[in-house]
Amino acid sequence: MSSALSIRDMVVTYEDFAALDHVSFDIASGESFGIVGESGSGKSTLLRAIAGLAAFEKGTLSVNGKAYSGSRRDKQFYRTVQMVFQDPYGSLHPRQTVDRLLLEPLVIHGFTDIETRINRALDEVGLGSGFRFRYSHQLSGGQRQRIAIARALILEPKILLLDEPTSALDASIQAEILNLLEQARRDRNLTFVMVSHDLGVISHMCERLAVMKSGKVVETVAVEALEKREFSADYTRRLLVASEGFRRA
Repeated sequence: MSSALSIRDMVVTYEDFAALDHVSFDIASGESFGIVGESGSGKSTLLRAIAGLAAFEKGTLSVNGKAYSGSRRDKQFYRTVQMVFQDPYGSLHPRQTVDRLLLEPLVIHGFTDIETRINRALDEVGLGSGFRFRYSHQLSGGQRQRIAIARALILEPKILLLDEPTSALDASIQAEILNLLEQARRDRNLTFVMVSHDLGVISHMCERLAVMKSGKVVETVAVEALEKREFSADYTRRLLVASEGFRRA
């Protein structure tokens, strides 16, 4: 199976602090890949470096065989890779309607079947056309995150970067959003790269995961092996113990 995403020796530093320290891994096309670690381990920085929101000084990033460096990304990248952020309150412009939020990426990328795409995107995330002309402050947290997912999917990307997509939501809403993402992945054959501090969420959503500590990948392990306690790093064991209610649903 071909690699959708390949990272080799990626380094991100802030002054003298190494936020990412020679990180490497490959993610296959159609795979759901998790990144876990405690706060400050570098997992969100890694996702931001992939997306071009944080520049990396060393190493390589390849998406479907095309190389990218630093923080420069082209239109082709954003047609292929989209990101859903942790905070559904901060990721949507408060003075734009849902219609405008969904319209903007379509216009930038030159789509013409705008009406069809907007209606289809709202349907896919379980919101009807009645939400089109609402503002984000008129929506609940779960509805905002559904709009953020619709905005990410509307360009028909192949890779979705998910930065703690449910951690800011009530527990009752989290499962709905995770199920929505899983359905979208199956329907579209998406590749997921998902950051979470919650091993339970990662075990439910992902097939493989990288464990990060202090900007480095400690180990990469299949979820099934993790559940059987077949891993090598003591740090992974401590993360597993600290993650309450860890199970694969």
